[in-house]
Amino acid sequence: MAAMTTDNPHPYATLGPDCVLDALDSVGLRGDGRLLALNSYENRVYQVGMEDGPPLVAKFYRPGRWSDAAILEEHAFVAELAEREIPVVPALALDGQTLHTYQDYRFAVFPRKGGRAPELDDPAVLEWTGRFIGRIHAAGRTRAYAERPALTIETFGREPREYLLANGFIPQDVKAAWTTTVDCALDGVARCYERAGDVALLRLHGDCHGGNVLWTDTGPHFVDFDDSRMGPAVQDLWMMLSGERGDMVRQMADILAGYEDFCDFDSREMHLVEALRTLRLLHYSAWLARRWDDPAFPVAFPWFNTQRYWQDRILELREQIALMDEAPLPV
Repeated sequence: MAAMTTDNPHPYATLGPDCVLDALDSVGLRGDGRLLALNSYENRVYQVGMEDGPPLVAKFYRPGRWSDAAILEEHAFVAELAEREIPVVPALALDGQTLHTYQDYRFAVFPRKGGRAPELDDPAVLEWTGRFIGRIHAAGRTRAYAERPALTIETFGREPREYLLANGFIPQDVKAAWTTTVDCALDGVARCYERAGDVALLRLHGDCHGGNVLWTDTGPHFVDFDDSRMGPAVQDLWMMLSGERGDMVRQMADILAGYEDFCDFDSREMHLVEALRTLRLLHYSAWLARRWDDPAFPVAFPWFNTQRYWQDRILELREQIALMDEAPLPV
């Protein structure tokens, strides 16, 4: 299959309940009419009741975002993790395929795996979670992605900066302050990368925060590898940290106590924690801007693109500039 492209700013306009059920029917799955929209904005994801068997989850990929090859590469990575008995949720292979097409949509089907938010203030939970992230990374190091991009200063920093400026999202009266602050922040990111040195890149989860880790009595399982890409290992660790500096030091120690049972951690990567946080902030603003024509986004994010929003981002980035010049968290 070729990559799907669209010029429609409302790519999900025709994805109603009948279309979802007809798409599943096209691959031999008969829904019973019960649909529950799950929390996803980049894609559209539904829990679907089935006539025969437990509910399934259907994920309809945003047209034009990933090529088919990139989606299939992610599916293969998650399947590889599942084969290693790592608790992830791989796409179901139906007639030998994990990626399917119906009308203008590409979709995949997953088993439904429930769970609750992890208690990330519990040292045992952090160690347990770190153990499985270590196992994910041990597999992620065995080969590189060929189709999916890497997390770099260019892809998460400079390119988002240029997009926001070129498309007129920055209000004129804060444009100079925002641009100067972003440029200073990107200089700080570059210095952090220089201090870290030549760190290894590996296949990551890519968006490994508490919302993508579901907890059950048997421990964690990891969902939503949609942002999986090449990057430094610490990208999958720093989003588990919160609170004051002392809190984060303790949390990182707990995570690494489990992580290093299965995968070595290069302590130089701690220089990248605040740099990666800075890049995520820039990338997030550009992501919202790119999706602003999707009717779901102004409803879900009414505070975006207001004067206050951009003023707050300037203050936030100034704080990051200072943090990037501090000593990294010790490990």
